[in-house]
Amino acid sequence: MATPIDPTSAAFLLTENRNMPMHVGGLQLFEKPEGAGRNYTRELFEQMRDVDEVSPLFLKHPYRSVRTGGQLTWREDAQFDIEHHVRHSALPKPGRIRELLELCSRLHGTRLAWERPLWEAHVIEGLRDGRVALYTKTHHALVDGVSAMRLLQSVLSTDPDERDMPAPWGQAAGTRSRKKKSNDLVLSEAPMTALRSALGITAEAAGMPSALIKTITKGVRNETSSLSLHAPRTLFNQSITGSRRFAAQDWPIERLRAIGKATGTTLNDVVLAMCSGAMRTYLLELDALPEAPLVAMVPVGLNAKQSQIASADGGNAIGSVMVQLATDVHDPGKRLQKIHNSMRDGKQALSSMTPVQIMAMSALGQAPAIIAPMLRMQGIVRPPYNLIISNVPGPRTTHYWNGAKLVGTYPLSIPINGMALNITCTSYDGNMMFGLTGCRRTVPHLQRLLAYLDQELTALEKAAGV
Repeated sequence: MATPIDPTSAAFLLTENRNMPMHVGGLQLFEKPEGAGRNYTRELFEQMRDVDEVSPLFLKHPYRSVRTGGQLTWREDAQFDIEHHVRHSALPKPGRIRELLELCSRLHGTRLAWERPLWEAHVIEGLRDGRVALYTKTHHALVDGVSAMRLLQSVLSTDPDERDMPAPWGQAAGTRSRKKKSNDLVLSEAPMTALRSALGITAEAAGMPSALIKTITKGVRNETSSLSLHAPRTLFNQSITGSRRFAAQDWPIERLRAIGKATGTTLNDVVLAMCSGAMRTYLLELDALPEAPLVAMVPVGLNAKQSQIASADGGNAIGSVMVQLATDVHDPGKRLQKIHNSMRDGKQALSSMTPVQIMAMSALGQAPAIIAPMLRMQGIVRPPYNLIISNVPGPRTTHYWNGAKLVGTYPLSIPINGMALNITCTSYDGNMMFGLTGCRRTVPHLQRLLAYLDQELTALEKAAGV
């Protein structure tokens, strides 16, 4: 039986094209359990493939015809073949992380066909250190990045001896899901939430004149706010192709925390400073660093004041701050302090607003990023920001799937026209894990950013005296 697709999901389907696949992804690395045999990876693949019953979410695909009046609907796939969706792959020798990231880049650049349910999972062997990788991708119309991450975590356990655990797409997976907290893993979804709202801010936000005027005034003055009007043009802000490059690496959170403690800044400030320094080095090497500082859109969680328009879910409001990355500053310590001040000012600006006002202002800040690509006006309309940097909290303890120890989890994001690079970080088991997703042709040698991130972390430690 066909069911209508909601407007949000339909928008993600209809805006997709060859150059802009609209799926989110994830790369997980597992260590084999002690005593695992030579055929362990094959057995793991079969466990994931041979589920008793697939969840309805993973059985439906988009469909429209004359009978549906041209309206997009979800319809169950009558010819569902799980072997098309769950696949077993092997890396070519020498089986380095480099080969793994190249495979993930290639898989992430391929569109999901509407004729089938919009998801894939690839169990990957061949890493020379013996680890097993799992790359998954799911269309944003089916599930958002946060829900995809939460779904995977729902089938993991902190008990290394637990067995008979379901695959994320199995019918039993949902029964293990923990209760969602009001602010649980929602920050990475803020860009897409604001993107949806950018196409139609409702009359609910009409009570925001003073906050609106204050924020726009700050934007015009090029001061930190939830609205940016002064982002310089960079090589990131142009039309993209469908080719993708994915780079990933992690660093101990304690190193970042030590810098924050010594400088009076936050963990997120240090993450942004690492990205800022890496961007500066990268663009300098390409002779493409603008004189004005780059601007990043950073999702944040805030305890917004209550108003007559209460949030149905309560808890924290989600907004976005346009942070000046101080890429025009040479000194790493001064750059960190400027970023800290920029984040603080942006949060203060949002904390004076109600939850609905925050959503509306975030949408207003997103609108130029969406409208310009839609009207093919990149290069004519100035970009509202240069890239998105998200930091999503994840599990603090070690997790397992049927005895396999999860040792790494890296998000793959969605570059869009006019925004060719997306950096998403997630914390897990004492490490901060960076996932950089970009257009392979628009952002050349993206993998070099990993070395620059490492260099900047060392430079920040030196500047902080730790």
